[in-house]
Amino acid sequence: MLTVIAFLVALGLLIAVHEYGHYRVAVACGIKVLKYSIGFGKPIYTWRLKGKPTEFSIAMLPLGGYVKMLDEREGPVDPAERHLAFNTQPLKSRAAVVAAGPIANLLLAVLLYSVVNWIGLQEPKAVLASPVAGSIADRAGLRGEDLVRQAAFDGDALEDVRSFEDLRWRLTQGALNGRDVRLAVSANVNPQEADALPVKEVVLKMAELNASDADAQQFRKIGILGPWTSPLIGEVMAGSAAARAGLRAGDVVRRIGNTVIVDGQQLREAIRSSVSQGSNSTGAITQTWQLLRAGQALSLEVTPDVRLEGALGVGRIGAYVGAPPVFVTVRYGLFDGLWQGAVRTWQVSVLTLKMMGKMVTGQASLKNLSGPLTIADYAGKSASLGWSAYLLFLALISVSLGVLNLLPLPVLDGGHLMYYLWEAVTGRGVSDAWMGRLQRGGVALLLCMMSVALFNDVTRLFG
Repeated sequence: MLTVIAFLVALGLLIAVHEYGHYRVAVACGIKVLKYSIGFGKPIYTWRLKGKPTEFSIAMLPLGGYVKMLDEREGPVDPAERHLAFNTQPLKSRAAVVAAGPIANLLLAVLLYSVVNWIGLQEPKAVLASPVAGSIADRAGLRGEDLVRQAAFDGDALEDVRSFEDLRWRLTQGALNGRDVRLAVSANVNPQEADALPVKEVVLKMAELNASDADAQQFRKIGILGPWTSPLIGEVMAGSAAARAGLRAGDVVRRIGNTVIVDGQQLREAIRSSVSQGSNSTGAITQTWQLLRAGQALSLEVTPDVRLEGALGVGRIGAYVGAPPVFVTVRYGLFDGLWQGAVRTWQVSVLTLKMMGKMVTGQASLKNLSGPLTIADYAGKSASLGWSAYLLFLALISVSLGVLNLLPLPVLDGGHLMYYLWEAVTGRGVSDAWMGRLQRGGVALLLCMMSVALFNDVTRLFG
C-alpha cells in the first residue's frame, strides 16, 4: 500500500508541477487556457476559480496531464478572442510556454534538493571498507578504515567530502565521464585529532574503466562498495549455513583461515569467495572462523551455501554481515543549501543526458532504462526510509522528467521547441505533412523506449 501511495503522490506532484509551468507562462503571455488536467480520461473532480476561464480537473488515469489552450488549429475561435489563441502568439511566447513545463520540473528538483540540504540528512561517514582485491581502489593503495577527507577530478582543486554518499556520487560521475578521481585520505580518528595526521593522496584510474553500466558491477571494478563497518554477525536465519555452523548474532569475526578480518566488507568478500569453481560444478569450502563472542575467543567450522549469480557460484551464509556504519549529519545553510541544490540538479541533468547519449551510441547498455514498475518500487522503498530519502527520490525523478521532455522527439516538449527553432531559422513553420510524419516517428520511438523500459522493469523485479 505504501508503494502505491508513494508512487501516486510522486506522479501527481511531478505532473501537476510540469503542467502548471505550461499554464502559468501561458497566462503570463496573455493566452486563454481552457483546461488544466492532471491525468487523462474521465474527470474525477472538476473546479473553476472565480473569474477565470480555465477548468481544472483531476482525471482517472494519472499517467500524464495536459493544458488545453485556445488554438485555431483545434477548433473555431471567436474573432474577438483571436489575439488570445496560442497559434497567434509570437514565436518567443510559444517557445516559452512549451519550455516552461520541463523548466518547472528542474526548478522543483532544485527546491527539493535544497530542502533536504536545509533539514539535514543522515549519511554514512566517508570511511572506506576494504577494497575489492585487484580493483582500481586496491591498486591505488586504499585500505580498510581509510577516511576520505577530500576528492576531485584529476586536474581540479580538491573539495571536502562530507559523507560516503558524496564520495559515491563523485565516483559515479568519474566512471561515466571517464575521468580519474583524486582522493585525500587519512586514518579514521576523532575529528579533534584528524588535522595532526598525515594525509596521503591517491588517484583512482577511472579512465581505465569501461563504464557501460552504472550498476553494482562497476562499483566492484572500482572496488569501493560501501562504508566501513565492524565485522559483526547480525540476525541469523533459521536453517541457514550460519545457523548450522553455530554462529550467533553479536559474534565478531577476527580471522578466517589465515586471513585477518578487519571490516564487514572484507568479511562479505571472504564469504562470497569461499567457493571452489570447477569446470562443471561449484562447491563450498569449509573454513575455520576465529571470533569473539561476549569477549570470549571461539573457533567454528563454517561451510557456506552456494548461490549462482549468472554463471558464477558465490558463497552465502544466511546472516546479516557487518554492523551499521557510522553516520554523520550533512546539513547546509540557507544560501549554501540552495546553491548545492542547483549544482546537484545541473550535475544530475548532465549525467542523465550523457547516459542517454551513451545508450544511443551503444556505449551504455539499454538495461539502464527504467519504467513505471521500477519507479514505483523505488518510491515505496524511499518513502519507507523517511521524508529525506523520499524527497531525494522525487528530485531525481523530477530531473529525469524535465530532461526527458527536453529531448528533440516530436511528441515531447523538446520536439515542439525543435519545430520553433526551424521556424526561427527559415521564417516558416513546419508543414502539416512533415508534422504528421515526425509525430508518427516520435510516437513509434517513444513506444520502443517504453517497451524496453518495461521489459527491464519486469526482468529486474521478477527475474
